Amino acid sequence: MKLWRGGRLATLAGEQGWGLIADGAMLVDGDGMLQWVGQSAEAPVADEVAELHGALVTPGLVDCHTHLVYGGNRANEFEQRLHGQSYAEIARAGGGIKSTVAATRGATEAELLASATKRALALIAEGVTTLEVKSGYGLDADTEARMLRVARRLASLGVDVRTTYLAAHALPPEFADADDYIAAACQWLPALHREGLVDAVDAFCEHIAFSPAQVARVFDTAQRLGLPVKLHAEQLSDQGGARLAASYRALSCDHLEYLGPAGIQAMAEAGTVAVLLPGAFYALRETQLPPLEGLREAGVPIAIATDHNPGSSPTLSPLLMMNMACVLFRMTPEEALRGLTVNGARALGLRDRGQLVAGQRADFCVWDGGHPRELAACFGHNPLVERVLKGNQGEA
Repeated sequence: MKLWRGGRLATLAGEQGWGLIADGAMLVDGDGMLQWVGQSAEAPVADEVAELHGALVTPGLVDCHTHLVYGGNRANEFEQRLHGQSYAEIARAGGGIKSTVAATRGATEAELLASATKRALALIAEGVTTLEVKSGYGLDADTEARMLRVARRLASLGVDVRTTYLAAHALPPEFADADDYIAAACQWLPALHREGLVDAVDAFCEHIAFSPAQVARVFDTAQRLGLPVKLHAEQLSDQGGARLAASYRALSCDHLEYLGPAGIQAMAEAGTVAVLLPGAFYALRETQLPPLEGLREAGVPIAIATDHNPGSSPTLSPLLMMNMACVLFRMTPEEALRGLTVNGARALGLRDRGQLVAGQRADFCVWDGGHPRELAACFGHNPLVERVLKGNQGEA
């Protein structure tokens, strides 16, 4: 047993409030689980003691939506958008996801691992302890598998990795018919699942991607395999994707700028998490805000994530996403921190992390700061002192 004591703990216990303990302590067992959390003066005896010296402690950050494995970059599209071209126009002209598909197919597994490792280390350096990684830049059986294998290997860096199959991301150039491609994507999934490469299944439901009917075929395949689903929904228009995903009790619906009242209600009834992605909103210079107040009123849990990808959100800073969530979406600092901890974990179907309470994993971050609101209020620097995964210390 190891006791961490003398820290300012933001436990996030319960459904609201910081859960602050001014002089707090945490007892961690040999399995990396929190056995006790409370006042330092009331702490039980432990075999080993670590002094926190008044530092701020929060749960470890959970980045629940990333596209971390890919080849090439799309900085040229940033410039194109500044000259007035829209995301949809660039995609229709052969850019966007399709350009990254070409670069990813041309990269070896070693090359993909090397570039993804650099990106993952940047997220880890800002306190990420759990990381979701999607496929979706292969769009053929071999490259999708290669991406998922690389994602699995990132766990060796000392981060918990969850993999998501996103073959229904865009129509590849070798397919003229979207229905034919969806049939192929459904055929690839069982073999990847048997190899242990898939934790969840995602799709892009949008007028430039796939229809609700096509997404339903992917979700039916996932359901037969016992895999949970999530959805890129209502980013550019309201296609009814959130309602569809909720009918499958999806873990999350992500983006959601054009989400309407019916979608909000369906998500609330299904327990589906809303994942808001301020990086993409910012980079695409969107003006349609996600319906934050409607989500709040309906009691839908709200997560945020980096959405790291080469085109619309090339950020590797979860702390910047907290600030953007507050400034752009008008979330509170507490909502932003919950969005990158407990609600981010819920968006991955993980109920064993995201709060500093007994029975949870001992995933936490030690920060140079006096109050957790500072993590969202300040940007452009990294106050992480130490990151702890399942009770094991690591360097910031």
